[in-house]
Amino acid sequence: MSALGALSGGAAGVAGLLSLRRRAAPPPSGLATPAHLPPLKCAVLPDAGQLVWGRQLRPALLPAALLPPQPARRHALCPPAAAAASGSAKPAGFLDKYPALVTGFFFFMWYFLNVIFNILNKKIYNYFPYPYFVSLIHLVVGVVYCLISWSVGLPKRAPINSNLLKLLFPVALCHALGHVTSNVSFAAVAVSFAHTIKALEPFFNAAATQFVLGQQVPLSLWLSLAPVVIGVSMASLTELSFNWTGFINAMISNISFTYRSIYSKKAMTDMDSTNVYAYISIISLLVCIPPALIFEGPQLMQHGFSDAIAKVGLQKFVTDLFLVGLFYHLYNQLATNTLERVAPLTHAVGNVLKRVFVIGFSIIVFGNRITTQTGIGTCIAIAGVAMYSYIKARIEEEKRKKSA
Repeated sequence: MSALGALSGGAAGVAGLLSLRRRAAPPPSGLATPAHLPPLKCAVLPDAGQLVWGRQLRPALLPAALLPPQPARRHALCPPAAAAASGSAKPAGFLDKYPALVTGFFFFMWYFLNVIFNILNKKIYNYFPYPYFVSLIHLVVGVVYCLISWSVGLPKRAPINSNLLKLLFPVALCHALGHVTSNVSFAAVAVSFAHTIKALEPFFNAAATQFVLGQQVPLSLWLSLAPVVIGVSMASLTELSFNWTGFINAMISNISFTYRSIYSKKAMTDMDSTNVYAYISIISLLVCIPPALIFEGPQLMQHGFSDAIAKVGLQKFVTDLFLVGLFYHLYNQLATNTLERVAPLTHAVGNVLKRVFVIGFSIIVFGNRITTQTGIGTCIAIAGVAMYSYIKARIEEEKRKKSA
């Protein structure tokens, strides 16, 4: 079929083929057949087939002996400029052609996975209130993911030595403590309130920078933190799900993540962010195993697992734990990848909007009742964080320009 090709002109081409067949039919019996047929009237058209008696047919439809010689046709598979440079340059890929679209996809997936993680995490705590063990599962799934990625070379595992371990251990220790205390807070209070308290993290960052590192914090940054403190205080006073366990653990997580940032600056290495996060996850997992066994091990063995399985079934229980661990690892990894693609100011604003999304969706999904004062306080705190993030990113940008 490919040798015949398709006739141009649709129905007109089919009619032409039938007419040719009628002309080529043998004469009736009894009539003499001429010795040879006279030559057909043909004309060669550029970039076209043969023109036979006013109808256009492709060359393959005629006997080869009747066709005049013509140069072979060349089909251009790419534009002339690309064809000329095909030996030296590769065509631009999708990631290079549409960088804004790709960056938008990274932001969308970061928000989506974060929201799904927080919602699924809280649903698990509603029938399995063991935050130490769930925190451990988050890290277990993440470490397995990293090991599989290393085994297939995506990415290639970076070598590590004792000096790097000494640098990364304080970072991993603070990461583990902040992760566990965050989950204790999520299990004890509403997700929206826990994230409102965690909005105080910039305040602790500024305090640690000023009083621990000895670096001067501009007055504008301190002033931008006032709405954050006021907003969190307003939200806490009238929060219906308030309890001291959730509040204190959220504050401890803020302090832990602040010191993680400090130690991260001291542990700057040439290793890529994916490998650094993988090693931090492995060390954090080892740190989280003892407290999970000590604080929740006996209860889990006595009735914790059996109660959860009786409520939702073994398959859903295992699936929920696996998915929440996978979402936790992926959203953290995507947050790092997004930071590498955009300016710090854009990432800071995106981080604030992410918290707004998480608070809003958690209120909708769980139907949490909030008072008017709590809602106003949450909005004030988020606005303060946005102001702080904007000012800090601008200051960092000016420092980079001066150093360059």
